[in-house]
Amino acid sequence: MILGVKRTPPIIFGQNVCRLRTALKLTQESLAEKANLSRRFLQSIEAGTKSPTINTIVQLKKALGCSWNELFSDTDD
Repeated sequence: MILGVKRTPPIIFGQNVCRLRTALKLTQESLAEKANLSRRFLQSIEAGTKSPTINTIVQLKKALGCSWNELFSDTDD
C-alpha cells in the first residue's frame, strides 16, 4: 500500500483488472470489446473511479478468463 492511500474495493478491483489484462497482453480497447464495454468505461473501472455492476463484473470475468479470487483479492494485505 502506498503510504496514506487507502485501497478501496473499487481501486483493488480496478488494479486487478488492469494486472490481468496486461498479463494477457490485451489493450484496454481489446478487453473492452471482448467484454462488450466502452474503452472509456473500462479505463474508469481500472482507475477505480467507477464501480461496475454485477453484470459488468461477470462480463469482465468471462473476457479475462479468470477466477473470482483473482478479480477481488487484495494482494497488498
